[in-house]
Amino acid sequence: MKGILVAGASATLLSFLLTPILIRLLARRGYGQMIRDDGPQSHHVKRGTPTMGGIVLIAATVISYLAAHLWTGARMSASALLVIGLVIGLGAVGLLDDWLKVVRQQSLGLRAKQKLAGQAIFAIAFGVLGLRFKDSYGLTPISLHFSTVRDTSIKIGAVAVVLWIIFMVLGTSNGVNLTDGLDGLATGAAIMTFLAFILIGVWEFKQSCALSQNVISKCYQVRDPLDMAVLAAALAGACAGFLWWNASPAKIFMGDVGSLALGGAISGLAITLRTEMLLALLGGLFVIITLSVIIQTGYFKISGGKRVFKMAPLQHHFELLGWGEVTIVIRFWIIAGMCVASGLGLFYGQWVVS
Repeated sequence: MKGILVAGASATLLSFLLTPILIRLLARRGYGQMIRDDGPQSHHVKRGTPTMGGIVLIAATVISYLAAHLWTGARMSASALLVIGLVIGLGAVGLLDDWLKVVRQQSLGLRAKQKLAGQAIFAIAFGVLGLRFKDSYGLTPISLHFSTVRDTSIKIGAVAVVLWIIFMVLGTSNGVNLTDGLDGLATGAAIMTFLAFILIGVWEFKQSCALSQNVISKCYQVRDPLDMAVLAAALAGACAGFLWWNASPAKIFMGDVGSLALGGAISGLAITLRTEMLLALLGGLFVIITLSVIIQTGYFKISGGKRVFKMAPLQHHFELLGWGEVTIVIRFWIIAGMCVASGLGLFYGQWVVS
């Protein structure tokens, strides 16, 4: 438990201290955000705001995770290292996308197919490696069983597992990317999701099948639940320190390097903690915003040019309705919090009634 506190506190402090240093460095080099011409007009005042702040999120997370293990003397787990690898890999794809936007001085970086291909490569590597590295109980970081709030009896093949992981990683990372459109919106929502994973990891550790006193019918067969809680604490802390500077009016944006990395972390935690379908609630705001884009795009094509929303993603629809940016962010945070609370309630409720 000490590792969770060390990881969370050190990540918060590191992110808080490193972010203004990165802001000055990026501003000095002129690495500012490019704004789409077809976006809300109110966003044009943000042109030139330093971007690629996700570099700090990744660095603070990794350093704090390592510091927690040095402090406590605990061993790093295969599960956490795989998720960290996924975070760094997706962050690298996002960094390349951000870099191209800055160099070209336009809002388009990698082509959509190129970005998806890069994300898929790291998702495949995560899935394939996650089915290896058995511990003394024969558990691997990723299960061959389909999971809802825990592993079910439904066993699927390794190929199907990897395909499912690709879908989850791409869906979640792009969902966070779509949500990252207003100051602090994605960062605040991600904090709530990571806090939920801390609670889930601790609970699964306390009720682990590895502890002989636990009732077999209720215990969790998860390889490294406590270490995943440590990693989730580092991610939550990194986001908290960054949010201080990312809140409206943002001094820096996380960029694709941050949003893709956070999305990868969220999906990776859900997969390794065997709560895959629960992710739809724990990341409920990201799901809602992603669905708004799918609905808008689909209806536009079917109807021959008509729209459901004034603009997608959903947060921009409310901007064009006249809502203030801070109002939208706070109300969307409320929605995110309600989704997370519902997810935790479902997780605990399943244990109670089983």
